[in-house]
Order: sequence, then C-alpha cells, then structure tokens
Amino acid sequence: MAATRRLLLTGGNSGIGFEAAVRLCQAGHALTLLCRDAATAETAQRQLAERAGGGTAPAVAVCDLGDLESVRACGQALLAQGQPIDTLVLNAGLQYAGAKTPRLTPQGHELTIAVNHLGHFLLAQQLTPLLLAGQAPRLVVTASEVHDPLTAGGKVGSPAGLGDLAGLQAGQPVLMVDGSSFDADKAYKDSKLCNVLFAREFARRMEEAGTPLPVLSWSPGLVIPPTSEGGFWRYSRQSNELGQRLFAFAARSVLRLTESVETAGALLAALCCDPAYAANGFSFHRNRVVGPGRRVFEASATSVEGQDTELARRLWVASEGVVG
Repeated sequence: MAATRRLLLTGGNSGIGFEAAVRLCQAGHALTLLCRDAATAETAQRQLAERAGGGTAPAVAVCDLGDLESVRACGQALLAQGQPIDTLVLNAGLQYAGAKTPRLTPQGHELTIAVNHLGHFLLAQQLTPLLLAGQAPRLVVTASEVHDPLTAGGKVGSPAGLGDLAGLQAGQPVLMVDGSSFDADKAYKDSKLCNVLFAREFARRMEEAGTPLPVLSWSPGLVIPPTSEGGFWRYSRQSNELGQRLFAFAARSVLRLTESVETAGALLAALCCDPAYAANGFSFHRNRVVGPGRRVFEASATSVEGQDTELARRLWVASEGVVG
C-alpha cells in the first residue's frame, strides 16, 4: 500500500479528477482541490465527502486557471501557508470543439491554451518550492494522445503543431500558439502538446538543478461520461450538442472506444501515489485501445514534436514571458 501523501489537484470537481479524488480520499491521503470559484469548491468538497465515506475530507482553494491573476493569488496563498506538496497533479482541462470564435480570458488569452497550459505553467512555477519540500515528490500532468498527429484522435481535423511559437509573445494576448487563425480543435491539440513539452522540460530542469523527480504525463484515452452535463465536455456541447451526443453514443456504445470515468480516475490515482511510478525523470503513459472495449495502460513514446527538447526549452521561456 502506498504511504500517505499530500496532494494538490486541479480539475478534481468533475470527471476523471473527481473519481481520482474519491479514491485518494478513501485511501487516507491529504488532498487539496483547486477549483475555479468558491461555489464549485464548496460543492466538490461536499460531494467528495459523500462519495468517499469515512475517508479523509479534502481541503479546497479557489484557483481559476483561466485568470492568471487568480492563479497568482492562489499560488501566493499556498506559499504563505507553507504546506509541502508530495504530488502536484495538473489535471484540469477544457475543450470547445466546433466553436467558430475564441473565448477569451480576462488577460485576453484564448481560453483553451490559458486553462490547459498557461495557468498550469504559472501554478507549477509558483509551487515548485513546496513540491521540492515534499516527501518523494512527483508531478503528474494530464495530456492526451491527440497531441500526436499519428494517433486516431490526432488525425481528425488540423493536427497539433506549435510551429515557431509565433503566437507566444511577451505582453501580447495568445490566440494560437503557432500564430495561425483560430481553430478550436487545433487549439486543444496544441495545448496537449504544450502539456507534454512542459512536463519534459520540467523534468530536465529538475535534473539539471540536482533535484530529479518523477514527471508523469499521460493520456487517459477517450472518456465521455454518459450523464455528465458539466466538466470537460460542457463547452463542446454548447457549440454542437446534437453532434457531440451522437459522437459520444457511437464511440461509447457502438464502437466501444471509450474508457469509463471510474477506470480513468483509478489510473490517475495510481500515477499520483503508486510506487510503480516512482522512477525519476520524464515519462509518458497512454491508455491504448487494443480492441472494442479493451485497453492497455503502458509507457509510450510521445509524438515526434513532443520529443523535441529544444522546442520544450523554447516553449518554457516563451511561456514565462507571457505569464510574467
């Protein structure tokens, strides 16, 4: 059994993150959920306590990843508290596939890249001292196989690709990382590629500083809860509700390509705490479809672009300039 750990989790109020949080609380780990507003945090805390039963009740804090000032304030508050973090879990994400116009954050950044990459990047920057103060610290970053143009999901529509990072300029709002015209589907794929490259560069910098730790990036597979109205899919349904529901039915019930939210949550909980994932350095794990209704979770190579260490370094530096 894994030793009790102190964890900080984004995206724990719904979907995969919520299911992981249930298991972590039931196992007695000390969990803090970061939620986008106080109402969401209160609801998540209550629902988790109900689901977890007699486990350890989670703490909550407000951190709107779509608002860099909210992220900065949350990070400063956590630093002031000084509680070490054994596992930092950057899991929150959103997508609004099919939208024709971008949603913008208070800083003017496109919402997908802001939440999925920039907000998490700033949070990790701020909380690194608390992570390094933790017991056998590790970082877990939820990505997606769609970052890879050679995968089934990555082949649909415009492929992920960051180009020369022309859209990441210090002091300028970010629309698309490569500077191209807005494409909601590509924005999501690009953000997941950013997750992979960020994780790779974080691991390299920790090793270079003499403080190596496990940095686990992973793809949960296609997870579409049958009854969820909120969470990850909330914006995509607004853009094309009928199309999204038909796609979900076909993928889940006909082709049987999806993973259950419960199983995906269990995988995330294991990445957070299981000694099997304690090796230092970067790794990528993929929940791969091997047949209808059958998957295997395994270490895997990232996309070719996701292996580009120089691009990872440049993305880090450019992201620093954007978040300040």
